[in-house]
Amino acid sequence: MKTYQIIAATGCPTGIAHTFMAQEALEKAAADRGITIKVETHGQEGIQNELTQAEIDAADAVIIAADKDVRKERFSGKKVIDVSVGRGIKEAPELIQKALSDTIPVYHAAGGASISSANQSAEEKPSFWHQIYVYLMNGVSHMLPVVVAGGVMVAISFMFGINSADPKSAEYNEFAFYLKSIGGIAMNLMVPILSAYIAEAIAKRPGLIIGFITGMIAFTNGTGFLGGIVGGFLAGYVMLGLSHLLKGLPKQLDGLKSIFLFPVLGIFIAGLSMWLLSTPMETINKGMMDFLAGFQDSNPILLGLIVGAMCAFDMGGPVNKAAYVTGTALLAQGNYFFMAGVSAACIAPPLATGFAVLFARKAYSADERSAGYVNFLLGSTHITEGAIPFAAKKPLVVIPFLMIGSAIAAILTYLFQVQVPAPHGGFIVLPIVTHPLLWIFAILLGSIVAGALMAWNQNRSAQKQERKKQVSPQTVVTEKAEPVSLSDVIRNDLIFTDVQVSSQEECFEQLADIAVRSGLATNKKAVVSGFEAREKESTTGMEHGIAIPHTELAEIAKPALIIMKLADGVEWNSLDDSETRLVLAMLIPKGGAHGHLAILSEISKLLVHESFINELMQAKTKNEIEQLFKEKVENHD
Repeated sequence: MKTYQIIAATGCPTGIAHTFMAQEALEKAAADRGITIKVETHGQEGIQNELTQAEIDAADAVIIAADKDVRKERFSGKKVIDVSVGRGIKEAPELIQKALSDTIPVYHAAGGASISSANQSAEEKPSFWHQIYVYLMNGVSHMLPVVVAGGVMVAISFMFGINSADPKSAEYNEFAFYLKSIGGIAMNLMVPILSAYIAEAIAKRPGLIIGFITGMIAFTNGTGFLGGIVGGFLAGYVMLGLSHLLKGLPKQLDGLKSIFLFPVLGIFIAGLSMWLLSTPMETINKGMMDFLAGFQDSNPILLGLIVGAMCAFDMGGPVNKAAYVTGTALLAQGNYFFMAGVSAACIAPPLATGFAVLFARKAYSADERSAGYVNFLLGSTHITEGAIPFAAKKPLVVIPFLMIGSAIAAILTYLFQVQVPAPHGGFIVLPIVTHPLLWIFAILLGSIVAGALMAWNQNRSAQKQERKKQVSPQTVVTEKAEPVSLSDVIRNDLIFTDVQVSSQEECFEQLADIAVRSGLATNKKAVVSGFEAREKESTTGMEHGIAIPHTELAEIAKPALIIMKLADGVEWNSLDDSETRLVLAMLIPKGGAHGHLAILSEISKLLVHESFINELMQAKTKNEIEQLFKEKVENHD
């Protein structure tokens, strides 16, 4: 059975982008450290790469990077880091480093006390507000597919005419009637599903059942999505309270509790409470919706400014979701103006990054240019998260630029009185958008303005960096703007077979000799010390007789991979206690070049595949080893 040092679970409310960006970031950070990891993703298609109980039991630590429920109780008794999905993307190396330390508390489900070291940091324990946000987003993530599907169905019905679903209208079309009816039923499920899955995140299955009921009360009494949120939390915490109160009953009555006591008492307490709250909630909900809708006519500029700033502020985070959920709620009430501005503001940021790399091509790296071009596609389909990597590098500069662009797009959308009856889809839903050309113009103008500002700032930074290089011509430049060749890293002259060494220390000495002799490094002693320092953090001896020593130093002039097949096995304190027979030593300059690191990361990922390890161990000559690496890296998905 394959085991992993670290296991992880990622999930975001929509399950489209953040989930998999966090997975990739954690896998890359682990590969850079030579750490084995398995990441379970909770995306829109369900759970993928699911962790088995055996894998959980064997892991040293768990990283949860999620804004939705990922069934944390499975990890009871393990060292757990629990953070938002955004931190999983931005701080992956730090999280991997922390997971290897002894400062992580042991998590115990069902209210058990955490066992922690004396150096435990409070930040590992999720804050109350983050936990509330996770519960809320669990409801939103389950609600969104239903809202999107129902909204698109309703929107398509309008293609046959605005009144085509009305049997009394001259435009009546039977097919349009069915589309709108089916879509309307789906949209009506929005509030009950939201409420049910908020409660499910808090109190699991008993909460789900009562949450559906409080959600239906909210829908029936007209309290809208705000009532659904209150109903979800009410149902969840009522069921938690009942679970605590009834835990003293004999175990023989467990069946009676789940089938009779929990549902009956839960419905009575949560249902009655929700009904009594309905009148004030309905007033609040109606007042809020009227307030927002009133802006459309009285002050569309202010409304566009608010919506644009919210959507671009955290691009898929809680502030963005507040605007989006409000838009879907208004859609359910037949207001298609508000969502038009929200959609425009969500589409603009990724498009802006695409224009930025077009306007300042030479100032961005090859990886950044590729990401920017891909964002033209992502933005066109209403996936805002593609802009996050650009914003994460310079948040205090780039996020305000994106907020300006999104605000321009939203303001113009409201001024042009555009209507978008679908809650998602981007330019795919153009056939059902009113004034589609004006809508595209609003989005493109906002995107171009933001992109131009980003390009100006990037050019400015590049020029400042160039001036620094001119002042210090002796500085070794390790960053490359152009794509990196695989042959720069995997070279025949850096592959050695039948190497005679008797210890790990002697191996480090030989590796450092090769690095200096080949012009890869300037100081042998620094390279040896770098390898030794890394080894003190945690062993680089993997399973199956492979070791991946690596170091990042200012004395390293050029990234490289030195491959050594040893004549005899060497003790390396490996994970499976086997002797090391194959050494893959990675040399990385300080602040190493992104392209080289990407290739080194791909090489590291190959080492989790037993078939590749077997082929590598069977290879006899330098040419066979070189060809095997190049073929596998080039074909590795």
